[in-house]
Amino acid sequence: MSNSSSISHFLLLPLADRRQLQLLHFCLFLGISLAALLGNGLIISAVACGHHLHTPMFFVLLNLALTDLGSICTTVPKAMHNSLWDTRTISYKGCAAQAFFFSFFITEELVLLTIMCYNRYVSICKPLHYGTPLGSRACAHMAAAAWASAFLYSLLHTANTFSLPLYHGNALGQFFCEIPHILKLSCSKSCLRELGLIAISSSLAIGCFLFIVFSYVQIFRAVLRIPCEQGRHKAFSTCLPHLAVVSLFITTGMFAYLKPPSISSPSLDLALSVLYSVVPPALNPLIYSLRNQQLKAAVWRLMTGWLQTH
Repeated sequence: MSNSSSISHFLLLPLADRRQLQLLHFCLFLGISLAALLGNGLIISAVACGHHLHTPMFFVLLNLALTDLGSICTTVPKAMHNSLWDTRTISYKGCAAQAFFFSFFITEELVLLTIMCYNRYVSICKPLHYGTPLGSRACAHMAAAAWASAFLYSLLHTANTFSLPLYHGNALGQFFCEIPHILKLSCSKSCLRELGLIAISSSLAIGCFLFIVFSYVQIFRAVLRIPCEQGRHKAFSTCLPHLAVVSLFITTGMFAYLKPPSISSPSLDLALSVLYSVVPPALNPLIYSLRNQQLKAAVWRLMTGWLQTH
């Protein structure tokens, strides 16, 4: 038995046991993180510098890029450090900070994906309200509310989790500090209050998922009523990137936590955690930029302008 006050560090799940595989994972994570930094950095710069991109859709996309940068900078650097130096330790305070920021950015990403879905719904089903000052202010207010609520939720969640006594050692079954895995180290009655928070957060996540599903049912019904085939194709092309991002992020996360214990294994859990925590920040910029001509043109102008000045 151990108390949380006596724990000075946690042991993270190693990505591999053999040295060659550890170096391979380091190189893989390095490539993914560089791709995420480059892609999201280009989107942030293009939207910030391109005045014609100052619309509700690109404003939310800017916030998503900031969230992706924060998310990958929270989990990947420590995993790379542990793989390179063949260690698995993280300090108690470092673990608390990592758990807070990961919960913060994951919550923010889910809310932003829901806002983007609402943005698609308004632009296709209620086009007269899209792009107006009211619509722009509404998006700004929703984004600000998302950042504030994600911060307060993560602060409460993390403070409550790390106030619990830990009775099962300090070894985590994850390559980064994640609140559900920290809760597995505690079996006290006080854990019930944290489980209540998890139930509330799960309900909110399911609510966001159901809202996205309902919105896309309405969107597809509206698109199928468009008489022009070119108009239908254009409407579908604006929805496909968001659908791809939502499918990757939500389905892998839900499967990771809702899968039956009979099919659970360390390798499967590790692969799923990489899919919902590491891959989306690197893949999101590619998905959105490939399907959006305005964004591709803005990124190209930004890159050519930078090359000309250097």
